[in-house]
Amino acid sequence: MLFKMGCPLVILACNTASAKALRTIQQQDLQNEDSSKRVLGVIRPTAEVIGNYTKTKEIGVLGTKGTVQSGSYLIEIEHFFPELKVYQQACPLWVPLIENGEYDKPGADYFVASYLDQILAQSSNIDTLLLACTHYPLLMDKIKAYLPKDIQVVSQGQIVAKSLVDYLHRHPEMEQRLTKNGTQQFFTTSDDTSDFDHHASLFFSAKVQSEFIPLK
Repeated sequence: MLFKMGCPLVILACNTASAKALRTIQQQDLQNEDSSKRVLGVIRPTAEVIGNYTKTKEIGVLGTKGTVQSGSYLIEIEHFFPELKVYQQACPLWVPLIENGEYDKPGADYFVASYLDQILAQSSNIDTLLLACTHYPLLMDKIKAYLPKDIQVVSQGQIVAKSLVDYLHRHPEMEQRLTKNGTQQFFTTSDDTSDFDHHASLFFSAKVQSEFIPLK
């Protein structure tokens, strides 16, 4: 759908989707649809730099069950930083808490503390935690409140943005195809646009008004 709307480059800004679908999209779907288009994910650009954040060479990855079970971060980080020890923890209740507007409520504290305790119990040398889900930054304040001061928390927004800038520098032919008008449009495949608008507004800290588009 985005390709039909004229987008030559799409960022698959979801760790679970990047883990489970990106390779198929890149190697099969694009070849069948339009090989001039590009779809990029968020796991590889994060794996390329995450080793630069740690001094102990031990990091923890907090993600959805799908992302953790895929093992994608273990594989990708091994390519760039084979010396790192990587520990993973699935946090299946964090996304529901966020999507139901409970991320900043006292009721979220137990589940934030519980998953952090589980990841830190895997090693006392972890000094960096990666938030491997685009929802999780909304829990940042609570996450930091339950962590020792010497453990840093890394979210992906700036990492992926910098990676995109680098990609466009290396691929000027794609950069020239992109518009530079700075507009934002929101589309959802959910017929309840009001629900989407509410949740999207949490991330953008501004009112969002979306348009429904069918998958077919």
